[in-house]
Amino acid sequence: MTVDEQSWGRMLVLHARIEQDLGKALQRRHGLGLSEYRALGKLVAGPRGGLRMQELAEAIGLNQSSVSRMCARLEDAGLTVRDLCEDDRRGVYSVITDTGRKRYAETEPTYCAVLRTSLDKAASDPELTAAVAAVRGA
Repeated sequence: MTVDEQSWGRMLVLHARIEQDLGKALQRRHGLGLSEYRALGKLVAGPRGGLRMQELAEAIGLNQSSVSRMCARLEDAGLTVRDLCEDDRRGVYSVITDTGRKRYAETEPTYCAVLRTSLDKAASDPELTAAVAAVRGA
């Protein structure tokens, strides 16, 4: 196995551990999935609080059908609404609601704390020390 393959393998292990920790914490504490949290974050930062569905899919790394199902769940929870594109009626936007903004603001501290704790824990594993340093920009 090459050095690159070994390094990439460690990065994937780090990624999997952190994603699992984040997903569990967000679901338990806030009833929100990790992709849903990330979508809300992208919408909060988006122009006028919204993004076209395709843009949202690209921004969070999911395919179009997965984003459509996720946005339906977010809409059912009152966190987003769909809006048609004024210029192109085929285009659909997902727009964050005030409730969605509040939910994101309540959830963000949990995300940040769990991320920090997970990285700290992984940094104590000799196999992952370099990967954590790379993530943290050291």
